[in-house]
Amino acid sequence: MPLTRVALYRESDGSVPFLDWFDELAPKAQDKCRVKIERLRELGFELRRPEVDFLRDGIYELRVGLHHVNYRTLYFFHGRQLAVISHGITKERAVPAIEIDRAIRRRANFARDPRGHTHEE
Repeated sequence: MPLTRVALYRESDGSVPFLDWFDELAPKAQDKCRVKIERLRELGFELRRPEVDFLRDGIYELRVGLHHVNYRTLYFFHGRQLAVISHGITKERAVPAIEIDRAIRRRANFARDPRGHTHEE
């Protein structure tokens, strides 16, 4: 199975919501999130619970727990070989509907203009 390309969503103003969130995390949380993103890259659609969960409307969460804190990275697929990380959140229980709605809007923006909404390093 070929690796899944993982891209970061970029807003029209050039900001990258995932990086804004990720850069504020403690180093140990960043390390665990990197490991999960690599698993997403390796397994793509094949990655299952408890590492990921389907939320709704094509939006998934990549799940990381550390010291009783739940770190969630919201993402969606664009085709079969591209997972786009929308943004990250820190939560206690369920992902708030407003965060899922935000990811759905970002998925629609990405579908209209993939190049314009892909972060380039």
